[in-house]
Amino acid sequence: MRKHFITLVLCMLFTFSVFAKDIPEIYIDKEGVMRWSDTKEEAAFYGVNYTLPFAHAYRAMTYLGIEHKRAIDRDVYHFARLGLNAYRIHIWDVEISDRQGSLISNSHLELLDYLIARLRERGIRIVITAQTNFGNGYPEHNQVTEGYSYQTEKCRVHADPQAVRAQERYLGSLVRHVNPYTQLAYKEDPYIIGFEINNEPCHLGTVSETKNYINKMLKALAKAGNKKPVFYNVSHNREVAEAYYDTDIQGTTYQWYPTGLVSGHTRRGNFLPYVDTYDIPFESIKGFHKKARLIYEFDPADLLYSYMYPAMARTFRKAGFQWITQFAYDPIDMAFANSEYQTHFLNLAYTPRKALSMKIAAEVVREVKRGEDFGCYPADTVFRHFRVSYGEDLSELNSKEKFYYSNQTTACPLAPDSLCSVAGYGNSPVVEYDGSGAYFIDKLEAGIWRLEIMPDVVQLSDPFAKPSLKKEVRRVLFNRRNLRLRLPDLGSTFYVKGIDKGNTFREEVGDGQIEGIQPGVYLLYRKGITLSDKWQAETCWQNIWLGEFVAPSKPRKEKEILLHQPVKVTEAGKDLLLQAVLIGGEQPDSILIYTNKVSFWNPVNPSVRMRPVGLYTYQAVIPAKDLTEGFFRYTMVVCRGNERRTYPADVAGSPLDWDYTEEKYWETQVAGAADPFFLFSVREGMNYLDLYMIPEKGWIKPARKENTPLEEPTISFRIEISENASAGYLRKYVREEVVSRMSYLQRCTQLCLHVKQGHERIRIGFITTDGYTYKTDCPVSPGEIVRLPLSALKQTATALLPHAYPVFLKKFFYPSVPIDFHPENIESFELSFEGGEIEIGSVWME
Repeated sequence: MRKHFITLVLCMLFTFSVFAKDIPEIYIDKEGVMRWSDTKEEAAFYGVNYTLPFAHAYRAMTYLGIEHKRAIDRDVYHFARLGLNAYRIHIWDVEISDRQGSLISNSHLELLDYLIARLRERGIRIVITAQTNFGNGYPEHNQVTEGYSYQTEKCRVHADPQAVRAQERYLGSLVRHVNPYTQLAYKEDPYIIGFEINNEPCHLGTVSETKNYINKMLKALAKAGNKKPVFYNVSHNREVAEAYYDTDIQGTTYQWYPTGLVSGHTRRGNFLPYVDTYDIPFESIKGFHKKARLIYEFDPADLLYSYMYPAMARTFRKAGFQWITQFAYDPIDMAFANSEYQTHFLNLAYTPRKALSMKIAAEVVREVKRGEDFGCYPADTVFRHFRVSYGEDLSELNSKEKFYYSNQTTACPLAPDSLCSVAGYGNSPVVEYDGSGAYFIDKLEAGIWRLEIMPDVVQLSDPFAKPSLKKEVRRVLFNRRNLRLRLPDLGSTFYVKGIDKGNTFREEVGDGQIEGIQPGVYLLYRKGITLSDKWQAETCWQNIWLGEFVAPSKPRKEKEILLHQPVKVTEAGKDLLLQAVLIGGEQPDSILIYTNKVSFWNPVNPSVRMRPVGLYTYQAVIPAKDLTEGFFRYTMVVCRGNERRTYPADVAGSPLDWDYTEEKYWETQVAGAADPFFLFSVREGMNYLDLYMIPEKGWIKPARKENTPLEEPTISFRIEISENASAGYLRKYVREEVVSRMSYLQRCTQLCLHVKQGHERIRIGFITTDGYTYKTDCPVSPGEIVRLPLSALKQTATALLPHAYPVFLKKFFYPSVPIDFHPENIESFELSFEGGEIEIGSVWME
């Protein structure tokens, strides 16, 4: 490792020059545009936040027994591999300051210095947000320190004279601090673009008081000798926005969380309408267009999809942003638990498709011009060399030299003969791969390529649920896989040579097929070419060395896990496809499905054998003849020799054993031809029903009603408001049920609602896979069933729920392209009402 590190340092010094005065810096011109000091060209940056030197991430490394610097090295390599060129951090000032605001030299500051040095070696630029003014605990309890921010509440820290003096002292000390790894003060390091004064300030005072605070901080920085641009957050405290633009700050910072934060579960749906525009309502303030625009944090939170990042990058560029950094990249050594920020989940090893989407988004920021407009959704899903698709869960870059895709794709590369770089997941016309990790294929010279393959990953539980380092949400698995390449420059016959540490793989390949290849790094070279000595593991190429490879440590042999998600509902008369994933333990002889009706005393117990369809995946078809109306309940039994293990109980033994006593089953509802299609049933409670308010000035309180035994159950929803009248929204994702009951749905003509107590303004309808909303007014006759013809549904605005941050962003998407309503495209059911209280029973279609 040390040898590789020294080689890389020399490589980077050769590339970027050891002398700071020779390295181009960033300046902001009079029009608020970030430019390079040498070429005067516009700059564009895309990257991540990453917090390992501080707070929970720092502590987690200690809990896990991971050496912090080694962890940083591993993650920074992946930043480079994803093509990122920007890094931002909000420093936990409580961990590196005392009560007076003096800087404390400790392990946190030393790790920040180390991280900055490693980022420089990869050519990654840095914005430092100097202070957070809040605790270091999340998701744990705060740790006690002597930091000045612990002495004053966050919303008073900008007005309290003693706290202000501490901040002045702290800011000056921070920019003067000399990094022992670079021998440069922060204010002198050309890779540090500039400083943001604080993270998400809370200004309760007047415009004049806010302006006075900012000017004091600017003066403190100038007194310390800082000449770099200074940025300030303007997406909070809109009521004092004038103050921000009446100071000498050179850049303004914003965030964007279009799907809200901390849902507690994975959100599903088409969120492309949510990221169609980023409109800033105070752009008419004098001075607005003279300040550079930066996105300090963004993320489509609580999503596992891989189609969002390039769409957001496109919109950021349209809105004039030049610096864009996601929050937050999970350190590889703790990403298995997603414990740092449960609402965010991004790591190349553990979320390969999202990471590839980030790589593509970085290319968007470099290629799309500032202010460039590609129209409105859905037209803007294809722009320049890029494409995003909700239906395919796909981000794609297809240019003359680059072909990147975040999920399997059927798109043919634009110019196969000119390709120099391929990165992807799954199959494409260029690569056939049966693994579930990312891969990177880069041309070194004619006929010689570098191949990097990440290990497989499988999901064990919802990564956005309550986190714990004791809970594994995704597991990385090292297996040998098959890969076939169709690269004209490489040909169908070539040699493969493993070059990462310990990789002895050597093979001559015919028909482009590499069999049994394991995660690692390989040189591929066309038959007839002699591989020269310049292409070695230690060879520096771009901002990596060729043999560099980072993946999670190979897992210990863990207890067997069988993962299965039962189908909620199916229709009688149709076969039922069941699928399971088995990891851990030895390869089973078989996996058998038994119903809950098997018996030790029965000499003939029917079963269905699951067949392997991948390294971990098994499938079985339950014949329609075995599915009767009601509920189909079943178990899965993993068989190895004389050993049996039964799920979902996860116990040794089989339901056919005389002493098997478990009564745990998976179940699927089997609907009859005449059974209604329930969109919402009070009997199933509030599960999966989301409640929202517009504007967000109150809350909705649900309460189940105690009705007479002969009455259908109902539930009331009451809006409680703190300010103006509000609208309440009840929304439920029903796509799985729609797909399962498609034949019934195609016969439906009415949407039905049981209303016991209503409001004169109830609207009801659907959101489709296009992200469009179709609703109609629901006339209320309390105590009756209301039947509405589907033909009455009209295209209307889509409520962007949950609310986005910052709160000034639009609450609705107004479609400009008409799309007809088709029931087979239903994705979510939605009911809205204005004020007051409603009491409803079930909602269904017939």
